[in-house]
Amino acid sequence: MAKRSTAITVSQLLDDPAGVVRRVRGSNRPVRLTQRGRTQAILLSVDAYERNEREREMLRALAQGEREIASGRGFSLDRVLADADKVLTRRRG
Repeated sequence: MAKRSTAITVSQLLDDPAGVVRRVRGSNRPVRLTQRGRTQAILLSVDAYERNEREREMLRALAQGEREIASGRGFSLDRVLADADKVLTRRRG
């Protein structure tokens, strides 16, 4: 399920940039930046951005594994789990 985002206008950003940064940093959800009623950008806290990047990296690894399986290549479960542990440890550190 997609996380529901909140919206702020460019005018609000210009009027109170520090407040907008606090709002984004304190939110676990994306904040849409709108101009003339249309979304122009998405603002994320650093934590949310890094979490999304970790998730994307794991999805890429899963997709690569599926391609390798389909082509008859692949790795043992032990190697896959060891590689996953390395990725998770590197991201936590």
